[in-house]
Amino acid sequence: MSISEQDILDAISAWGNGLVEISEAFENEGIVKATSAAENMLDRLYGFNLGPVLFKPTLSGGIQTFRPTREAALSYFVGQNPYYSGDTGFGIKYWRRVIPETSAFFIDDNVAMWMGWVTFFDKDDNATKVDKSWGYRLDTNGKLKIVLHHSSLPYQQ
Repeated sequence: MSISEQDILDAISAWGNGLVEISEAFENEGIVKATSAAENMLDRLYGFNLGPVLFKPTLSGGIQTFRPTREAALSYFVGQNPYYSGDTGFGIKYWRRVIPETSAFFIDDNVAMWMGWVTFFDKDDNATKVDKSWGYRLDTNGKLKIVLHHSSLPYQQ
């Protein structure tokens, strides 16, 4: 099975929907439900079962800049982990919409990459735009899994 550009766009849409689900769970039912939604998203979309995920979140720094484990990624999305005390929970920022803009795709057999911008809209319709790259790999079940996730705030001159 080969990966198509549409497969990647579907995976990005699933990621955006998962982020909104985490935010809505937090807003409507609290941190326990948000954590469950985040765990579900990580298990469905990320390839932690394939090895370390090369994850560099937007709002991370210092010795905890990179998050190659599921535990570290979960903390980034919902906080609540004393080892990552600087995490405020990116996933619980009341997101309502996630809109990607593609710059380019790279596809080679069972590995693919995407680069572009992603704009997040919160409940007050405030927008936050980030530079983002995702790398994907097909797992043994033919599911597209994130194995690289890099995000940063755009360069300001």
